[in-house]
Amino acid sequence: MIFISIGWLGVVFCTLGYLLLSTKVLKADSRIFQAFNIFGGLCLAATAINARDLPNAAANVLWMFIGMYALGRQLRNR
Repeated sequence: MIFISIGWLGVVFCTLGYLLLSTKVLKADSRIFQAFNIFGGLCLAATAINARDLPNAAANVLWMFIGMYALGRQLRNR
């Protein structure tokens, strides 16, 4: 039950980030958008690892690291 809740939280973070980006409430270079991607990817990766769904886990770990890389670049450039 815990991992199911974590998975749904990941869906909410990723979907909300994409929705806010698509409706131009957030910009792709905003810290909030990157944080949504990082936390969403982490939650979804944890759920996929628990379910032994390794391709899905790998995709979400990559999604999370892309967000971390983008956020790191933003913080270095400011």
